[in-house]
Amino acid sequence: MADTTFLTWPFFEARHRAFAAALDPWAAARLRALPHDDVDATCREIVRSLGRDGWLQQAIALDGSLDVRTLCLAREILARHDPLADFAFAMQGLGSGPISLFGSPGLKQRYLPRVASGDAIAAFALSEPNAGSDVMAMGTTAQRLPDGSWQLDGEKTWISNGGIADFYVVFARWPEGGERSFVALVVDAQAAGLEVASRIDTIAPHPLAHLRLANCRVPADAAVGEAGKGMRVALGTLDVFRSTVGAAALGMARRALDESLAFVGERRLFGQSLGDFQLTQARLAQMATDIDTSALLVYRAAWTKDVTGARVTREAAMAKWQATEAAQRTIDAAVQLHGARGVQSGHPVERLYREIRALRIYEGTSEVQQLVIAGQLLSGTEPRA
Repeated sequence: MADTTFLTWPFFEARHRAFAAALDPWAAARLRALPHDDVDATCREIVRSLGRDGWLQQAIALDGSLDVRTLCLAREILARHDPLADFAFAMQGLGSGPISLFGSPGLKQRYLPRVASGDAIAAFALSEPNAGSDVMAMGTTAQRLPDGSWQLDGEKTWISNGGIADFYVVFARWPEGGERSFVALVVDAQAAGLEVASRIDTIAPHPLAHLRLANCRVPADAAVGEAGKGMRVALGTLDVFRSTVGAAALGMARRALDESLAFVGERRLFGQSLGDFQLTQARLAQMATDIDTSALLVYRAAWTKDVTGARVTREAAMAKWQATEAAQRTIDAAVQLHGARGVQSGHPVERLYREIRALRIYEGTSEVQQLVIAGQLLSGTEPRA
């Protein structure tokens, strides 16, 4: 059973502890037996289940205020039980996040209740074939038409929930607004001119797609936030959700440690348990210390965002970098401890090994996080304890 003593830390309030105490048994009962042979169908079922039982209420905000500590707890718990469930929850939050944080009352009423109930699947469409880490290099363009509506042209790729989403928040360059002008637009999946050009297969199967937009028309009120300030919408949304990526990695690392503790206590060799060997104990100690270090950084970032309301660019970058890299080390150690079982297809640690790898890349690679942290230090930004 995963360690829950971190919930006594002063980062949390009683409501956070109650949330974790309710979600954990729900996840244990609902997620462990889900089939994963059809990822699209499983994601849809998870979203419906999360919505039906009220958990997706935490992923949206009609008042424009998301509780990052709750989002992190949700992602950590779900990722520990089933990384695909974490993906489904996270994409409901990230995909609708621009609307929660920057959307008009009309957009919020039109989309957020359906996201919360699990009746609509959301997607965040920022990355492009030549604009991943360097989002300012995006080539997709938006043109304002005489009647006030918008026309989108370009391509987006590595879009989570691509192919199953009911709507996408698409980010595009708006040339008439100036060289550094961008706009965020909500595009319904059925919109003329929007095409799912191809699906993308990865080592840990998730719904991912390459999108093509050609003369794609959306109404004037589809703009999220102020036209021309779309990059503020994108970065402001990522500022909230980047810490939660670290939380998902943390959940996977905890599961890897749990699996390892159970295994080394049972596995016998040379007349003793695997856990009796000092090398094993040293590895377990490193795993546990990496997990606690990650948790401290993740929940510091989340607490800082919730309590101060300030940008947490530095704190979120540290949390995401440390937690994802540490989880990779922890899961790799779990595979090594399990020996041949650790590379057997379908084993929990084998699946974790495939799942964790992408977290060091998406929403900013580890290398980008290091540049962000260093940039904050060199600019003289005051750290917040």
